[in-house]
Amino acid sequence: MGHDKLRKFKENEGFGCLLQPSSESVLNVRDGVFGVKDHEIKGHWDERMFGGSGRPIVLELGCGRGEYTVDLALRNGGFNYIGVDIKGARLWKGAKYAHEHNLPNVAFLRTRVEFVEAFFAPGEVSEIWLTFSDPQLKSEGQRLTSPQFLERYRKFLKPGGVVHLKTDSQFLYRYSLALAQENGLEILASTADLYAGGTRETLSSAALASVCGPDSVDALFEVQTYYERMFLGMGLPITYLSFRIDHEGAFVSPQSFDTDYWRAAEGTRRSFGHGMQK
Repeated sequence: MGHDKLRKFKENEGFGCLLQPSSESVLNVRDGVFGVKDHEIKGHWDERMFGGSGRPIVLELGCGRGEYTVDLALRNGGFNYIGVDIKGARLWKGAKYAHEHNLPNVAFLRTRVEFVEAFFAPGEVSEIWLTFSDPQLKSEGQRLTSPQFLERYRKFLKPGGVVHLKTDSQFLYRYSLALAQENGLEILASTADLYAGGTRETLSSAALASVCGPDSVDALFEVQTYYERMFLGMGLPITYLSFRIDHEGAFVSPQSFDTDYWRAAEGTRRSFGHGMQK
């Protein structure tokens, strides 16, 4: 491990806005089978991390360096934002900024996204942002918009809670759109090219603006990660989808989605490796 990573890990320990739970605090092992148990922060984020502000909580899952989480918090003080990622060296940047600038509405959680339900109580979260997630071309269960993950989100999102997906991956966008349609979820906004002419005006008048507020629409265009700027510079379109999570019964995979076609259409853009993004 490099000295720079060790330095960041050491600094992370002093950031009050960063929660780094041990694996033992969220994992149960019985007869060799792993299960997830509740962490003590579950249901207490507002009082323990945000001073009892009463502000709605918004998550960014797979937040990388936290630049999106921080920027959303800076532009909208009426919400609390929590960035979630497993990589401590990445989280260091956002946590350091939030710590040094005493941002009252920013926190970070270092954990695997698969464990997220262990940290949030029913109705504790209002919105989820998925920004440039790994599309998981060969593993549906690991896609952050798969039926398995939607079931996790449903356990802690408020009724009417919203999932935002912003991605350069046509594969992930088309899959998620088909899944939302298959399950009869209310789609608030959808575009295969966010920066095409007229899209901002269209989204500003869509249900998205009335549900999540104009700040959410502005953030789509004005908050950009390093990789988003890189993809835009290459002339690649950025997609966006938002939908409500409300649904009765089990979530099902989209039967209309042509996996082979969209996997092939993804082409060389995956060569960057989403594990390196943010």
